[in-house]
Amino acid sequence: MVLTEGNQSTGATFTLLGFSEYPDLQVPLFMVFLAIYMVTAVGNLGMIVIIRINPKLHTPMFFFLSHLSFVDFCYSTIVTPKLLENLVGGDRTISFTGCIMQFFLACIFAIAETFMLAVMAYDHFVAVCNPLLYTVFVSLKLCASLVAGPYAWGIVASLTLTYFLLALSFCGSTIINNFVCEHSVIVSVSCSDPYISQVLCFVIAIFNEVSSLVIILTTYTFIFTTVIKMPSDGGCRKTFSTCASHLTAITIFHGTVFFLYCVPHSKTSWLIIKVGSVFYTVVIPMLNPLIYSLRDKDVKETVRKLMSHTIQS
Repeated sequence: MVLTEGNQSTGATFTLLGFSEYPDLQVPLFMVFLAIYMVTAVGNLGMIVIIRINPKLHTPMFFFLSHLSFVDFCYSTIVTPKLLENLVGGDRTISFTGCIMQFFLACIFAIAETFMLAVMAYDHFVAVCNPLLYTVFVSLKLCASLVAGPYAWGIVASLTLTYFLLALSFCGSTIINNFVCEHSVIVSVSCSDPYISQVLCFVIAIFNEVSSLVIILTTYTFIFTTVIKMPSDGGCRKTFSTCASHLTAITIFHGTVFFLYCVPHSKTSWLIIKVGSVFYTVVIPMLNPLIYSLRDKDVKETVRKLMSHTIQS
């Protein structure tokens, strides 16, 4: 199918059902998701500010963490406002252009987060296994390249998937049984054969998961091997404490991804898919700054100083 045929669909209108099957829960869900989004915005933007103002945090690890916070904030901002609007507004529609743009932007930051976590694993690996050569292996130039890579690949992959979505045709008003314009729900309402688009999405998703997990598992295998050989128990505890936050974030992120892929796409599973999508798109961006801030004494100390200064002023 050529792209010009898909261009005829630009006037199509999608309806995001969201959680409309539970009318009594619309207001409570709105309050819950609004609170989560506020915590997400304050947590991630606050983490970026804290890292910038505290010289002790001007290290590669926190440089990567600031970009993880930026990715989480952007991802949540792309998805959550529309979810909140659908919960309290009578109009649940979204234009074809709006839906495609939501998918395009969300895809960029979802892929960027996948590889940003892998980059942070490499940073931990060098810090633990080659501490004397850390500044050589993790130079400023390399840090910039390692951060630019996830963004660049996210843009390339998202552009590719979006191009093939635009090659599909959509007939008039279509109903999407979700609260977000994900690839699977968009192709499910297409009037044309989405086989190429589905295969391409599957290949990219598998590549992203396998390659990022190979990097993470390989680096942590070396980390654990090095930690076991450490003669000092204090050194072991400090290393495990440093890696624990990152491992928690990885487990939550990839665990949710695997859960969503393993759920069978049947009528009875749509609610489970929606709940999993909520966790993936709304909750995880809130958890990451909490996970890292609660375990780092320099971050907590900076927060205390900021709060004390605010109260005094």
